[in-house]
Amino acid sequence: QVQLVESGGGLVQAGGSLRLSCAASGRTFSSYAMGWFRQAPGKEREFVARINKSGGVTSYTHSVKGRFTISRDNPKNTVYLQMDSLKPEDTAVYYCAADVGNRGQTNPLDYDYWGQGTQVTVSS
Repeated sequence: QVQLVESGGGLVQAGGSLRLSCAASGRTFSSYAMGWFRQAPGKEREFVARINKSGGVTSYTHSVKGRFTISRDNPKNTVYLQMDSLKPEDTAVYYCAADVGNRGQTNPLDYDYWGQGTQVTVSS
């Protein structure tokens, strides 16, 4: 079992920054990959970023490349999403997710555990 708790969401103006955190507990944090997803009203949940278990490999959806950075601190059992140059289209509920099988990439079905989500709202 893995428990995930996100924090750091909020309201920010376009061009601003936010850093999301996701604290994990349960299984050994350094044994599984982590991802960030988001879901806007009326839309499907979409992949944002992923980091492998050691933190050495990351991947991003095209729309956030160069603006968002995923990182992890394994001794602190925490994964982060630094979001810069935010745009109104980034507005969504953001979820962190754990891929304990280390098998997936962008498909939400490959992730086994999810946090409750944190709202990010970017005003124009």
